[in-house]
Amino acid sequence: MNPPDNFTSQPRLVQFVPVIAVILLLVLAGRSNGQSTKPDRISPGAAPDVSPTPLTRDEAVRLALAQASNYQQAQFSESSAVEDVRQAQTAFLPKFISTPTLIYNSPSSGATVPHTPGFIGANAITEIQGLVGAVGELDLTGRLRATLRRNRALLAAAHAGTEAARRALIEATEESYYALALTAARRYASEQNLETAEKFEQITSLLASGGEVAEVDLIRARLQTTARRDELEQARASEAIAADSLRVLIGYDMTAPVKTVELLNNLPEGAELQNDTPNFATEAVQNTLARRPEFLQLEALRNAALQDVRLSRAERRPQFTYAINGGFAADSLRRSSLQQHSGVLATLSLTIPLFDWGASRSRERQAQLRVQTLESTQTLALRGFAQQFSSARTQALSAAARIRLLGASLDLARRNVEISIARYRAGEAQIIEVTDAQTTLSAQRAAYAQAIYDYRIALARLRQTTGQ
Repeated sequence: MNPPDNFTSQPRLVQFVPVIAVILLLVLAGRSNGQSTKPDRISPGAAPDVSPTPLTRDEAVRLALAQASNYQQAQFSESSAVEDVRQAQTAFLPKFISTPTLIYNSPSSGATVPHTPGFIGANAITEIQGLVGAVGELDLTGRLRATLRRNRALLAAAHAGTEAARRALIEATEESYYALALTAARRYASEQNLETAEKFEQITSLLASGGEVAEVDLIRARLQTTARRDELEQARASEAIAADSLRVLIGYDMTAPVKTVELLNNLPEGAELQNDTPNFATEAVQNTLARRPEFLQLEALRNAALQDVRLSRAERRPQFTYAINGGFAADSLRRSSLQQHSGVLATLSLTIPLFDWGASRSRERQAQLRVQTLESTQTLALRGFAQQFSSARTQALSAAARIRLLGASLDLARRNVEISIARYRAGEAQIIEVTDAQTTLSAQRAAYAQAIYDYRIALARLRQTTGQ
């Protein structure tokens, strides 16, 4: 009797069991290796398994200008000032009004003539008025013109304030952008320093295990590695904080990755410094600084204060107003009554100020004091702008010189570490020479990145100071 098919296939399955087991072990091992290769730490400003496209400086500025900020609020204030000017312009034009009125006056109880109104101020017992007219003011005192000029000056001040807020936002964005680039460069340098220290610790461990160096050398090497790890942790924290500051300005979510162009690849050029920091003469510098929006804003506010002086004086002068009305004022809506009591009524009024207890003169003195205050503020602001220009130019030139010096010394510091390690392995130098060389390299890398950052920030402040 032949056995069933399933019995005949079982030996074949048994033969493949070891192969299947090996495949399963390899798959599990691959998963565990894949999990172990994932980094324990995520670099600040980046999401897991995401490599964000570096954000350029111009793109960061564009995003910042589109977000809610003091610059956007200044734009709203400028739009409000535009409406003030429009309202001041309409004050010269007549205002058209319609005043339909119904008046009931009780009849006189002692009158012998029927339909005699009880109140002498009314023309009839029932009075119906339907008037359409125009009212306005004749600007013989200059009050309306002064109001218009003041509002125009305030509009100019608002416009200059908007420009000042825009430049301040650009400067803040640049500082935050390059601060993130600086912290990223420091973090990268700390990683390189840690890698060098770990390699040296391995070398020292091998030499110590072979009895070629003392155990104290291994301890020192480990302490050096610990110090470099501490520097890396601090650099990562600084980078995360700088990334958050930039995200706030450009409107990114706090969990969104953000990355700047590498600072060490953004080296300055000599022509760039000359174009942005020309050797101005004293008079040319003063003229340039006087065109700054902050200075123009103060000048516009001063002009507005001068118009307030004229407005206060106009309050003590006679004012003329007019009213022209056309329609009817009748005791009924019958055609005969309307034809009899229809027409045009024109009124010209003169208001003569007599005594206001000195209120208008007090407002005039206040406006004059504001003019003097703004003139003093302008003088101080111009001096401050000149100081900012001189400081920014000095810092830019100094940073450019530091970049050239530190760029050359950085290669020497790397070479110094390599030679010191080689001498230590050959027994020609002590470990203190290697640790000093590593410390020097770390300081040189940090100073080089700082010099590039100082140059970029000084250049941004210089452009703002000169209005470029």
